[in-house]
Amino acid sequence: MARSYVAEARRRVGPKKARIRPVIERLAAAHPDATIALRFASDLELLVSVLLSAQTTDVNVNQVTERLFVKYRRPEDYLAVPPEELERDIYRTGFFRQKAKALRGTMRLLLEEFDGEVPSRLEQLVRLPGVARKTANVVAAELGEAQGIVVDTHVRRLSQRLGFTRQEDPVKIERDLQRLVPRPDWARFPHLLIWHGRRVCIARAPRCEECVLADLCPASRHV
Repeated sequence: MARSYVAEARRRVGPKKARIRPVIERLAAAHPDATIALRFASDLELLVSVLLSAQTTDVNVNQVTERLFVKYRRPEDYLAVPPEELERDIYRTGFFRQKAKALRGTMRLLLEEFDGEVPSRLEQLVRLPGVARKTANVVAAELGEAQGIVVDTHVRRLSQRLGFTRQEDPVKIERDLQRLVPRPDWARFPHLLIWHGRRVCIARAPRCEECVLADLCPASRHV
C-alpha cells in the first residue's frame, strides 16, 4: 500500500528534473528574504560565525558575536588572549572549549599559510581546524565561490519530501542535489529550503495547504 501510494505520488508530480526549476522559482518568490541569518561584516567574521553556529541557533550566535567582533578583529587577536578568556567570550554558544580550540587553530593556520586571509576554495577551507565540509560549503557560498550545496537538517528533510533524494547521508544527499540543481543556484538553493522548512514545511506539522509547492511535492497532503 505504502509503495503504491509513493509511486502514484511521484507520477502525479512528474520527474524531478522537470520540477527543480519551478521549485526554485516558486521558493524564491515566496521567500525573497532567504539569506544566511548570521550577521558578519568581513570574511573572518563569517568564518567565525559559522564555526560558532554548530549545535546552537543563529540567533544565539549573533548575540555572542555582537560583542565578540568588537574585541576580536584580526586572527592575531584570537591568539593574543589566554584560551580561558576566549572560552568565556564564546561560552553561550555551547561546546565552548572545543570551539575555542578550533578557533585558535584556525587563526594560527590562517596566519601561517594564508597571510591571515580566509581562503575561498573548499579544499583549503576543510584544512582549517573545526571546518568540515558543511561549514566550508557555507563559507565558500557566502564568499561567492559555491563549490557544493550545504546540507543541513532542513535541506535533508525537504529534499527527501520533494523526492529529490532518497539518501540519508549528507554527502550522498549533496551529490544527488549537485546533479539536479543548476550550478548558478547552488548557493541560494539551501537558503530557500531552510527558510521554507522554518516557515511552511515544518518537520512534525507541514502546512501543505499553504505550500506553494503542493502540486510539485510527492509528499504533499494537499493537492
